[in-house]
Amino acid sequence: MRKDDLRDLPAYEQVKTWIRQRIASGEWKPRDAVPSEAALISRFGVSRMTAHRALRELAAEGLVTRVRGSGTRVAELSRIASRLVLRDIHEEIAERGHVHSTRVLLATAQKATSPVAESLGLRKGARVFHTVLVQLENGVPIQYEDRFVNPAAAPEYLKTDFTRTSPTLHLLRSAPVTQASYVIEACLPDEEEARQLGIGRGDACLAMLRRTVSGAHVASVARQVYPGTRYSFAGQFQA
Repeated sequence: MRKDDLRDLPAYEQVKTWIRQRIASGEWKPRDAVPSEAALISRFGVSRMTAHRALRELAAEGLVTRVRGSGTRVAELSRIASRLVLRDIHEEIAERGHVHSTRVLLATAQKATSPVAESLGLRKGARVFHTVLVQLENGVPIQYEDRFVNPAAAPEYLKTDFTRTSPTLHLLRSAPVTQASYVIEACLPDEEEARQLGIGRGDACLAMLRRTVSGAHVASVARQVYPGTRYSFAGQFQA
């Protein structure tokens, strides 16, 4: 949001938006100090009550933490623990009391290349759906997902508002999983993944390669990349 746009907001929202922008851009990292109420009063010319309200509401949203005697700091993102089941990432983030958002980079129908066609059990050149999304927690990117979907399994896939409904949730509703397989591996991000996740090309990541089947169709194949410092997999297995 441009500086001029901030002027249209209530004073406390101006302060909140300014802080959010710095967290979302990565300028302020988890545990970094956030300007004090006195500093915000000086910068924005607001009352102490307004500055206090802005920080209080950001703390309630899980974006910052406030400790008496230590000031206000950018909240530490909980390391995500996945039980290796197909869950809606929106739900996972909400359970931690954090704010979820999605950047939709691509949502289109296209012809399948040979590798994609083979993965989905289709012929080369068959029509497939392709989405590329970035999932964010408290404005910080935690997942880059590149997914191909078989239209025969989920014909309404591209009509989904992916800022409100995750691809996983849509597929669980429209193409119930009868079989799934996955591989988890350490990797380095490619240039686009690193740029979208706000990390360096040399930063370690975890990648999950996942394939789901619904009845007679392979429903989707996806590559999900997670910054290694922001994500961990944990599971429970029982014989």
